[in-house]
Amino acid sequence: MFKVTGSASRDCEGLVRRSFVQAGILGLGGLTLADFLKLKAVAADESPEFHKRQADTCVILIWMSGGPGHHETWDPKPQAVSEYRGPFGAISTTAPGVQFSETLPEQATIAEHLSVIRTVSHGTGDHTKGNHWMLTGFEGPDFNASDNKIQRRPSLGSVAAALRGSNVTGMPPYVGAPHLRGGTDNLFHYATYLGGVHNPFVVNSDPNEKGFRVNNLMLQNGLTFDRLNDRQLLLNAVDDVRRSTDRQMIDMSDHQRSAFGLLTSKSVRDAFDISAESDRTRDSYGRHTFGQSALLARRLVERGVTFVTVNTQPWDHHGTANRLPTEKGAKQLIPPTDRAIAGLIRDLIDRGLHEKTLVVAMGEFGRTPKMNSAGGRDHWGHSFSVMMSGGGLLGGVVVGESDKHGAYVKDRPVHPEDVAATVYHHLGIDGRKTTVKDRTGRPMHLVERGEVIRELYT
Repeated sequence: MFKVTGSASRDCEGLVRRSFVQAGILGLGGLTLADFLKLKAVAADESPEFHKRQADTCVILIWMSGGPGHHETWDPKPQAVSEYRGPFGAISTTAPGVQFSETLPEQATIAEHLSVIRTVSHGTGDHTKGNHWMLTGFEGPDFNASDNKIQRRPSLGSVAAALRGSNVTGMPPYVGAPHLRGGTDNLFHYATYLGGVHNPFVVNSDPNEKGFRVNNLMLQNGLTFDRLNDRQLLLNAVDDVRRSTDRQMIDMSDHQRSAFGLLTSKSVRDAFDISAESDRTRDSYGRHTFGQSALLARRLVERGVTFVTVNTQPWDHHGTANRLPTEKGAKQLIPPTDRAIAGLIRDLIDRGLHEKTLVVAMGEFGRTPKMNSAGGRDHWGHSFSVMMSGGGLLGGVVVGESDKHGAYVKDRPVHPEDVAATVYHHLGIDGRKTTVKDRTGRPMHLVERGEVIRELYT
């Protein structure tokens, strides 16, 4: 059972939201990434099961911040009256008896590889609370609360980073692309009491831009890898002088060498080099930020990253408060998202990665069943959809049924903790039996009441 001690957590918190390293600060005084590696080693030493390896499974989370409308995606209501049905019809899919919204023609053609959970429910229309609920499995703070930016539980990705690490030594375990900014209280992707060392490495660059590069993997102006090597040789020389008298210097030296190796790793740089993909492959995902970020996610899991979050544009389409109405917002966001998701899944299948990679597409809630007077749908958490694919799941499966308006669960409610338990199960983690310690030293279960969604497997 994995444990994180209070002291290690407090030390790690100093590295909140850091990326790998600012290369220009390499020097005799130590470097940020060395501290990162040292803290990770401390966590490993204090937690004997930290390096217990599972199969090389991985997760790509398509995070649809703002709440995609389930009527306009995976749970259309074509027989409902227009004020509930909305502006779009439904189309048949390759999964017998299953219909998607007409906005998802690409996913409709691969529906035999998709599983849709139509009855996820937590009951809130609060972005902040729902965001926390879906990213961690647990209820978060209210938007109007004084602690509305305080994360209470670690994110799914951070748990994966802490308990599983990366699938290939030297790769980051948890990456966010293209960024984790923006979009209605998009706050809770981080590690909290697990420690900042398990926060995501955030790309913070647009993979669709010509000359895309990951800034935090690049050297500062005027610094070359040859110069870095010179500095490394100097560090080694200083180490030789102090090695017999300074145990702390020896320890830090080991971590500095690891940091230097990671920064200069060709495999790490190659994993982020999306330009190595053919034009045909890049086109299949769509030449836009989300499509190329999804392609980057495939490159990363293929090369050993365990968990990648691909952050889409905000989906808050209620037609008021300077938000897009449902029809306009759907026409703007859904086609590129549809193409990218379908392109990703086809690519994973073609490369033999689909079985080990669980793709999850979701937001913090759905949208109201009844259209409002501004032509939009408001926030709704009583029944909404989550799509999964790969990871050994059965394809062509629909779990649960919402009522005729898509308002409430008619059959088989699914809780956010059930979603979390299923993601952990894919990663070889029993969320009901696994605990980590919070900042007070109290053991906290990763999942308290949730269950793996068995219909996805049998």
